[in-house]
Amino acid sequence: MNLLPLLVLLAVCWPAHGWDNCGTCGLRPRASYGSTRVVGGTDAQPGAWPWIVSIQKPWKSATTHVCGGSLISSQWVLTAAHCFFNVWNVTRWRVVLGATQLSRLGPEAQVRRIRQLLSHQHYDSNTDRNDIALLELDHPVQCNDYIQLACVADTTVRVSELTSCYVSGWGSTSARNAKASDVLQEAQVHLIDLQLCNSTWWYGGAIHSHNVCAGYPQGGIDTCQGDSGGPLVCKDNNAEYFWLVGVTSWGEGCARPFQPGVYTSTQHFYDWILVQMGLHHEVTSAPTPQHFVTSAPPQTQRPTQGTFKPCLFPHEKLEEFFKKLQELLQYLKGKTA
Repeated sequence: MNLLPLLVLLAVCWPAHGWDNCGTCGLRPRASYGSTRVVGGTDAQPGAWPWIVSIQKPWKSATTHVCGGSLISSQWVLTAAHCFFNVWNVTRWRVVLGATQLSRLGPEAQVRRIRQLLSHQHYDSNTDRNDIALLELDHPVQCNDYIQLACVADTTVRVSELTSCYVSGWGSTSARNAKASDVLQEAQVHLIDLQLCNSTWWYGGAIHSHNVCAGYPQGGIDTCQGDSGGPLVCKDNNAEYFWLVGVTSWGEGCARPFQPGVYTSTQHFYDWILVQMGLHHEVTSAPTPQHFVTSAPPQTQRPTQGTFKPCLFPHEKLEEFFKKLQELLQYLKGKTA
């Protein structure tokens, strides 16, 4: 039984699966997977979405929630660029992790300052094209049951085939009420075909190829003001973990018919994310399995190189490994019987 190659591959790649030493990404240790239900604008339970963060700016003598984000590394948060349009003092802002109720942070919550903001260099505030940004935290967070990493969808994930998708955030619970929710809200949504979303009676050409649409044709459930930057996640069809497939970007009003939420596709910007985090060199073309290395553009601010390199672990290899591991355990059990 030749387990050595798989064990070596697992040892090399597994710590980087979530781009960090926090362990496997996309898991929800506090969630009850056996009782998954349809939710719509309801209070989330503590730890339900352990990668979501609240991005807050100073306001008078306190801070106020502005946008959401997703923890993708112990020191990096993925969010929307429009949250920081015309913002100059971002190092005074803070990021709250592991929270459910913002007015009453539990002992599991952690707070970090922002070391630097890396907005997409081609973000267009008029069209919200390339609406994606990264925040580097002032120091790493400690993962626990309430703080986990999100799995950023790479090019191998068949996003359009994912059926159990969710949004979460502290945004407004109605279009008329601009006040943020104190308690984290969650809702189940459906991915909507991009051509349909961009059709005449829907968004009429305003959707870009790097967008994802999610919600319901009849409306009623949607993200709203204050949810921007937050996660659109979908459960893997074959395992109990979630893929981060979108960053909440924009929409016409909130929960209107034929005007679902519009998200920035994380899959489309997968290589850009790696480059900004210092985990990959700039590429010359659209994302492909082979990356052609060039020098980084002089205008692009580059973070410090990480201590490890990304290693995309194929699902087939994992399944093969665990099958062989199960066979090994059964063999050892027979030897000791």
